[in-house]
Amino acid sequence: MLQNNIKSIAIGSFDGIHVAHQTLIDKADALVIIERNGGYLTPGYKRSHFTDKICCFYHFDVLKSLSPEAFIAKLQEDFPLLETIVVGYDFHFGKNKAGNAERLEVLFSGEVVIVEKVSLGGIPVHSRTIKEYLREGNIAMANKLLGRIHYIEGEVVQGQGLGKKELFPTINLNVKEYQLPLEGVYATRTRIAGEWLNSISFLGYRVTTDDSFAVETHVLDKELGEVQGEIALEFVDFIRVNQKFDSLNALKQQIQEDIRVAKKRLS
Repeated sequence: MLQNNIKSIAIGSFDGIHVAHQTLIDKADALVIIERNGGYLTPGYKRSHFTDKICCFYHFDVLKSLSPEAFIAKLQEDFPLLETIVVGYDFHFGKNKAGNAERLEVLFSGEVVIVEKVSLGGIPVHSRTIKEYLREGNIAMANKLLGRIHYIEGEVVQGQGLGKKELFPTINLNVKEYQLPLEGVYATRTRIAGEWLNSISFLGYRVTTDDSFAVETHVLDKELGEVQGEIALEFVDFIRVNQKFDSLNALKQQIQEDIRVAKKRLS
């Protein structure tokens, strides 16, 4: 790492940059983000979209063999002016999680700030809790704990072409790394070329047609030309679970009802 003048850091995975993370972030000049592999609320560098603080990334695989003492030595080498380390109450570090917040206070010669548990409505705010709500389709609670609307990004890919011909035209996404919510239909907003548009989105296995997995979105009340590149989906509200229909006509009628509900939820 290049020489820097950073005097205080907050350490954690910061997956999602949720409301509890913000309490740590507010107390530091920069973030030391411990990166793992997949299933993210917010993967990789995209965490930096939710903070104006400097973000420094370490991969867990590089750090996991270090003793607590070696971990602290690495931080002091990378941040030569380091005076303050901010961590959560449940922070662990070093090989086999041998170090915790209290151990950090012993090993580090500067100030250690330990942020206590943050709860909303009696629910502790953790990334794993938010992921559980997403898997249940409880978008409202996930968004509440995030302190923002959960969103994913993906590259536009070719779909099966059935929507445009028989149902409603959709944009299909190839989504990697993100924790996806429960299979089903959602009131969403879709970002295309920097503009957020009201939409309805489906993710899951197309059990009525070819049984393939898809993430697709239909933009409401707007004609679109060819869409390419990366787009994003914001999950505003859950409408219904994925289900199989006896015919394409029955599916189309349900989608029409879903669109009516989505417009109401997004208004």
